[in-house]
Amino acid sequence: MTKASTLIDVLKRELKSRRITYFDLAQKIGVSESSVKRMFASKNLSLHRLDQILDAAQISLHELTSRSYEESLIDELSYEQEEELISDPKKFIVAVSAMNYLTLQQIVDIYAMSETEVIAYLVRLDHLGIIELMPNNRIKLLLSRIFRWIPNGPIQKFHRRESFADYLDASFDGKHDMMQFITVMLSKQSSAMLLTRMRQLARDISDQHHLDANLPFEEKHRMSFMLSARPWIPNYFQSMIRPEYIANYYAQKNKK
Repeated sequence: MTKASTLIDVLKRELKSRRITYFDLAQKIGVSESSVKRMFASKNLSLHRLDQILDAAQISLHELTSRSYEESLIDELSYEQEEELISDPKKFIVAVSAMNYLTLQQIVDIYAMSETEVIAYLVRLDHLGIIELMPNNRIKLLLSRIFRWIPNGPIQKFHRRESFADYLDASFDGKHDMMQFITVMLSKQSSAMLLTRMRQLARDISDQHHLDANLPFEEKHRMSFMLSARPWIPNYFQSMIRPEYIANYYAQKNKK
């Protein structure tokens, strides 16, 4: 699909999200509704006509191109791609470093790898579509702001096995630390609302990561956030729950 075609597809979605119909658009730019339908169906818009449509819909060209670029980025890798990354510790380190906007030189300075090694891994990441290796070995990340590892995929399993216990084995009493473990009883509606807010917070963290990308490396430090929620009873509680209560609980759940 060409970039122009992708841009028009994004424009169609923007019009739909703003509840602007082809009829409304036709009225605003002074053509027939059938002409508007034909333009979008053929994906053939002149620059003059595109300007008219953007003005009529109050959409800026920057907004449209930014949305188009964002939609072209990767939200999630394939299972095979994750397996490949995690199978080689050095490749995984280079991938995560690229995701954190480290340069080639910074990766070489921090990790015990030669420049040739790192470049070879960057070339492979380019082939996987995770980055684009630019002239002078500059790294352009191709992951979207809502990128995530596959739920219960190879990398999440790796983190559960290797990282989570290490991450949680801390006092969380430092200047930049925070840990609150809260167990509550909530309605389904309240649970859904809070999960939506947590997803938005995850997006906010990702957005801030992108905004800080251009800051000098020395002004930044690594931060890891763990946002999680699920119905859960600790094992040591479960062992003391009456069997008849569990049977009744699942019977009631199956009726819903």
